[in-house]
Amino acid sequence: MFLWIITALAVIGIDQLTKYLTVTYLKPLGSVPLWQDVLHLTYVENTGAAFGMLKGHRWLFMIVSGVAIVAMAAYMVYICRRDKPSPLLSVAMGMVIGGGIGNMIDRIAAGYVVDFIDFTLINFAVFNAADSFVCIGAGLLFLWVLFGELKIGKSGKNETVKAETAAKGRVGRAAKASGDETAPAHGAHDNAHDGDTPDSGAQTSDAPDTGSDTGSSK
Repeated sequence: MFLWIITALAVIGIDQLTKYLTVTYLKPLGSVPLWQDVLHLTYVENTGAAFGMLKGHRWLFMIVSGVAIVAMAAYMVYICRRDKPSPLLSVAMGMVIGGGIGNMIDRIAAGYVVDFIDFTLINFAVFNAADSFVCIGAGLLFLWVLFGELKIGKSGKNETVKAETAAKGRVGRAAKASGDETAPAHGAHDNAHDGDTPDSGAQTSDAPDTGSDTGSSK
């Protein structure tokens, strides 16, 4: 039940720690290559959304992010009260919520988000740990939805097969019961016909003996 909360807290802790180290040690240097022209650590103050998009819209992002975070947290509380959520869903939602809160802390406290991961090989936007966790969490959510629907579809197919099998079984039992009831009825009907049929031998023996009567008259 608390897996998503633990995941979110862990993501927030990792995000804030890496940003603290970035401000403390990387800011004076500006940029440090980990792999020359491929991966650098570059200090950037981002006033926009994730990956540097739409800079200068701080309040818009704060409102949108706040609503999204509250909605996802409320959804997880609702799911946990109804049933035990899957670990995949809990970890995914924890990553997204934690990443959103991590960047929200920066926007509220400093007015910008500290970014430092710089893939210079593809000229991609500089981002941070919170952005990474949000993307990974979104990917895990996609997998959860995909495999969840496949599981539901398979379960529905199994239920249909079970229902058809049960229906055939009921029809078979009904037909067998009908046959068992019909057989005694036919037997009784045949016995009744046998009892009503006159015995030709008995009638023959009861018929008057013409020969005896003729002899007596003589």
